[in-house]
Amino acid sequence: MDKTEQDYQGEHDRPLGTYVRILAVYGGVVATATVAAAVTGRRLPERIGLMDLGLMAACTHKVARLVAKDPVTSPLRAPFTRFEGVSGPSELKEEPRNTVGELLSCPFCIAQWAATGYAIGLVFAPRFTRLAGAAMTAVAASDWLQLAYAKLMKSAT
Repeated sequence: MDKTEQDYQGEHDRPLGTYVRILAVYGGVVATATVAAAVTGRRLPERIGLMDLGLMAACTHKVARLVAKDPVTSPLRAPFTRFEGVSGPSELKEEPRNTVGELLSCPFCIAQWAATGYAIGLVFAPRFTRLAGAAMTAVAASDWLQLAYAKLMKSAT
């Protein structure tokens, strides 16, 4: 451990080296997509319209929650997390066992990757990306409607 890492951590255990590797992977994905776009002659969208931004936001939210909290995706997180219980309707609370677990169980962390994937999709496969975005947006809206319905039913009884 170098002095900067020691000074930063103090009494805490912060895996800065692993964070650097995760950042390098993320940067590598973005760089590879950028080079692939240039080589294949793909152009960035002239602008991102409000509809695309709305789909991207709702899709990013849903994909991040799906990856980080959904019971069905727990086998993907299991090697890196420990089950602790239920944290909300159809969501799990898991304790990260390592830095990968910290990334996979954090919807805020996964959102960056999901939004980047959506942006890359808009460059390489915009029609498919919008369709997938619309599907995930519909699922996110359905989640909110389910919660609102449950709350209304509870208040009616």
